Amino acid sequence: MRTYHCIPLFIWTYIYHTVDTILLQEKANGYLSSKKIVGLTKDDGKMLRRTKRGWMWNQFFLLEEYTGTDTQYVGKLHTDQDKGDGNLKYILTGDGAGSLFVIDENTGDIHAAKKLDREEKSLYILRAKAIDRKTGRQVEPESEFIIKIHDINDNEPKFTKDLYTASVPEMSGVGTSVIQVTATDADDANYGNSAKVVYSILQGQPYFSVDPESGIIKTALPDMSRENREQYQVVIQAKDMGGQMGGLSGTTTVNITLTDVNNNPPRFPQSTYQFNSPESVPLGTHLGRIKANDPDVGQNAEMEYSIAEGDGADMFDVITDKDTQEGIITVKQNLDFENKMLYTLRVDASNTHPDPRFLYLGPFKDTAVVKISVEDIDEPPVFSKVSYLIEVDEDVKEGSIIGQVTAYDPDVRNNLIKYSVDRHTDMDRIFGIHSENGSIFTLKALDRESSPWHNITVTATEINNPKQSSHIPVFIRILDINDHAPEFAMYYETFVCENAKPGQLIQTVSVMDKDDPPRGHKFFFEPVPEFTLNPNFTIVDNKDNTAGIMTRKDGYSRNKMSTYLLPILIFDNDYPIQSSTGTLTIRVCACDSQGNMQSCTAEALILSAGLSTGALVAILLCVLILLILVVLFAALKRQRKKEPLIISKDDVRDNVVTYNDEGGGEEDTQAFDIGKLRNPEAREDSKLRRDVMPETIFQIRRTVPLWENIDVQDFIHRRLKENDADPSAPPYDSLATYAYEGNDSIADSLSSLESLTVDCNQDYDYLSDWGPRFKKLADMYGGDDSDRD
Repeated sequence: MRTYHCIPLFIWTYIYHTVDTILLQEKANGYLSSKKIVGLTKDDGKMLRRTKRGWMWNQFFLLEEYTGTDTQYVGKLHTDQDKGDGNLKYILTGDGAGSLFVIDENTGDIHAAKKLDREEKSLYILRAKAIDRKTGRQVEPESEFIIKIHDINDNEPKFTKDLYTASVPEMSGVGTSVIQVTATDADDANYGNSAKVVYSILQGQPYFSVDPESGIIKTALPDMSRENREQYQVVIQAKDMGGQMGGLSGTTTVNITLTDVNNNPPRFPQSTYQFNSPESVPLGTHLGRIKANDPDVGQNAEMEYSIAEGDGADMFDVITDKDTQEGIITVKQNLDFENKMLYTLRVDASNTHPDPRFLYLGPFKDTAVVKISVEDIDEPPVFSKVSYLIEVDEDVKEGSIIGQVTAYDPDVRNNLIKYSVDRHTDMDRIFGIHSENGSIFTLKALDRESSPWHNITVTATEINNPKQSSHIPVFIRILDINDHAPEFAMYYETFVCENAKPGQLIQTVSVMDKDDPPRGHKFFFEPVPEFTLNPNFTIVDNKDNTAGIMTRKDGYSRNKMSTYLLPILIFDNDYPIQSSTGTLTIRVCACDSQGNMQSCTAEALILSAGLSTGALVAILLCVLILLILVVLFAALKRQRKKEPLIISKDDVRDNVVTYNDEGGGEEDTQAFDIGKLRNPEAREDSKLRRDVMPETIFQIRRTVPLWENIDVQDFIHRRLKENDADPSAPPYDSLATYAYEGNDSIADSLSSLESLTVDCNQDYDYLSDWGPRFKKLADMYGGDDSDRD
């Protein structure tokens, strides 16, 4: 069977090759024979003659890819001038001459030296000429001829891409174009069927097909679903020779993806959802999430959730999470277990971008039932109002009930409630509340003028569960009662000129009232009943809560009366009427012709209200003068005091110095000459005091020497009397030293103070004989070593 198929192919190829060769040879002969040589001879220059060229060709084409052992014969150059004697020489030039094509110089035979490829070069243009070997003259003009390379089927079809990628929407109809593939064949399309390509599908049936001539891939099955299968791999073959047996072929792969369309509605995986929520959750709390499944992807899977009209639509809401495509159930209104314990919602999920082409498949939405159970929570008490406003008169009695607040327990148990006042809002403890019924009463008197408003907080607490409590603000407004009398708005300093005329306005007074009547203030001014007719001044009510003071007589005298007191009765029009008397002090002053005050009296008047300014100034001046006199007197007495001569830390009046040794010794000559005090005989020559200035008015009294046969006690008493009677003794305490030991002492004085009167060194060796108690003194003062130390 295969042999029968090959025989027609060989016959057809041979016929085509023979016909094409004959036509090419005829064309070449006609081309060469059409050229004539025109020459002009010397004998007859009058006549032109065209000579026929005698070129002969045996072959005009060459097959590519020659695989023989010998060189391939191309053709033969021949001229009529060639006698066969070897005098002519053939020369070949042009494309490939000498390399690809070689010529026999003697015979003119042309051979192909190499294997040729038509796909590299399909046409060669060469030039040939014949010359005489002896003369070197061309016997034939140079002529151009063509060698054409005939094609053989040696190239398979090749696709422009090794791998194609394409996509087509799912649910597309049969014959929907997907992509076009293209293959090219390098063989000659004008020579046989070597370059005629036919497409076929090797893999991908029965889903896709390919057009054999155009290479367009199309869908072959209707309503292919992406949800069932998304990726397809199709293998396409391109074969030359028109797809016949023996042709060469090439393949390529096409990856085809089905793109999504919105052909699937959302579907809830379950028909009923159950959620629980405490009744105390705040608004906006997320109770749970529900999700409908959509096999589509991207925009086609986007959906929106909504609550259908019905039970719970006003209590709950559903929002769509765009990222997860879930529906979130949220609380829209406050829940109350006692009011309703169970809600049943119908939630719809629908596509936001439906495709009208697939609406016939049904509604693109689904519905699920959501049940929400409300859980009971122990709630705090609830007041009947958001806030309370209580108005009470300021003159209400203590202990009076001014209002009431009420609260209840919203739970099923309905626990008892007690009330209390938050004392942080009533620091003065002005109000109280009955814990059982919430009645608010006063604990103290109220005063609108000091506090027109009181804002307190009342707390309601469950008795069984004190942690459950609620607070409510109570605003208490104190209503005004006319309990304050009007009074002058300020202190008025009023004066009248001595030259004033009757009916002249000297002062306008206004009043103030701490009360706040609802109709506003209205004040009236009248003279007091005791002085209804004042001969000096007149009170005029201006009817605008002010009054004018007018002069009533012609001229006033400061000498007769420097100050006038004008009492004015002021009362309001509220109930009960409150009144007061204000006294206006009017001074008489000297004025110029224009009525400008120049001077007034400065007498100190003792009034019922107290002393005047002038009286106070006079009293202060007297006190100041007395203080100055006292200071001067003290300064004079201070000057009469004696100034001490010794002002140092060694002054015996101020310092008592303790010495732990036996004295300063013979070198102590800076202090008092105590040696004279210790020596009774030296007391005769009394010296003046060195700590005070000497006074010449006092005569220093010399005492009679009484030292002989006088006891020590008598001596001290006499010295005391002398010092007490001494007029020159200082007025302050002074240290007096009495160092008399008597005349009959067995032991002499141990003091080193008397050493001032002894010219030689003393001998203390006798101290060693006094016993162990004086051993220390004997060691210190006895012997030569002690003296040297």
